[in-house]
Amino acid sequence: MIGIQFLTGTAFSFDKVLSLYNDAGWIAYTSDRAIFERAINKSLYVLTAWSGEQLVGLVRAVGDAETIIYVQDILVLKSCRKQGIGKQLLTKLLEQYSTVRQIVLMTDNINETISFYKRCGLTRTEKLQLQTFVRLNKHD
Repeated sequence: MIGIQFLTGTAFSFDKVLSLYNDAGWIAYTSDRAIFERAINKSLYVLTAWSGEQLVGLVRAVGDAETIIYVQDILVLKSCRKQGIGKQLLTKLLEQYSTVRQIVLMTDNINETISFYKRCGLTRTEKLQLQTFVRLNKHD
């Protein structure tokens, strides 16, 4: 992770964000650039990871910053994974909101992803005797 710089805010070329999300295969986000750009800009918190001029990672949160935040996205460029960048991004976000009672994240049911979040100190809702509900309005 040598040479990685972490920056808060959205003062970056949006094309770099599109490249990062496309690299992750998250085309549901990138299919409508205008909506996606507004979503990023309206985020409560955006933290990016840079290797020189290359955007290699991003985490963003939405919420009220008092009682709840939702970790909306966390992603690292495929070629830069397994270097601790994702963990650093999430750790910095969790430190930023350490006084917030509920920090929520929803992710794919993939063993590698689940293991990552467990290593970062997050707990599956079933372990807390909670249920999670969601409604996805597909716009495909």
